[in-house]
Amino acid sequence: MKVLVTGATGFIGNYVIKELLRRNIEVIATSTSIEKAKEKSWYDKVTYVEHNLKYDVSGLFQKFHSPSILIHLAWSGLPNYKQLFHIEEELMIQYFFIKQLIKDGLQNVNITGTCFEYGMQEGCLNEEINFSNPSNNYAIAKDTLRKFLTQLNQTCPFSLKWLRLFYMFGLGQNENSILQQLQRALDNKETTFNMSGGEQLRDYLSVETVANYLVESSLQTEVDGIINLCSNNPIKIIELVSQYLLNTKQTITLNLGFYNYPDYEPFAFWGDNTKLISILSKNESNRTI
Repeated sequence: MKVLVTGATGFIGNYVIKELLRRNIEVIATSTSIEKAKEKSWYDKVTYVEHNLKYDVSGLFQKFHSPSILIHLAWSGLPNYKQLFHIEEELMIQYFFIKQLIKDGLQNVNITGTCFEYGMQEGCLNEEINFSNPSNNYAIAKDTLRKFLTQLNQTCPFSLKWLRLFYMFGLGQNENSILQQLQRALDNKETTFNMSGGEQLRDYLSVETVANYLVESSLQTEVDGIINLCSNNPIKIIELVSQYLLNTKQTITLNLGFYNYPDYEPFAFWGDNTKLISILSKNESNRTI
């Protein structure tokens, strides 16, 4: 089994590769910078192929050593969710890259989506009940890519799993994430931390847990389609921040209400993880047989 991981040097990619190696799975890793890849602890344990998705797609399958599974994490321009770049450029770059791999022989395709595809719907979001209705350009592009590949699947059979990510925290996260901003304020010895009112509900998981769920979902073949990778256990942002301070034994005054709530996401939403739990249960049963 060979697993191709795109976006290998990104926040999630770094942990996904570590999880695959922990399971003794052969990894083909790719990203746009070999120099950045060389900084990773896993570099000497994988087959690394430098590649920019914008370039010629011919011969991709052979270039990536004929992988049996794709875990596709790569996407440019984040976290600028509102930029037209996602629709005008990135969408088609992504589509033709994945399409070529499929045409060349790839059978097991796993792509990370986003909870933003649900748009402004609130509450517990289910893959089958809550249809996609994205409201920012990044989510529109992601959801359109899924629809393109679903149509491609009608004429070119392959297994497609669309793994919708919710919220994460962990070492190496984007510096604009709330916990990274909080830690930066603490490191700078600031006395107050400016934030929103903190009452919004979100679905958070550690990046290590997300990487495990990504791998568990990608390696199995019984459940496909859209799969929420989430906890189904919403937490208020103020509680997330307070827990972080408590766990790290740090203190700072929280200046609540300094920022308005984001206008590109609903106030309270989290994911239904029924499909995910089914996958994890089946995988565990198979390991014990």
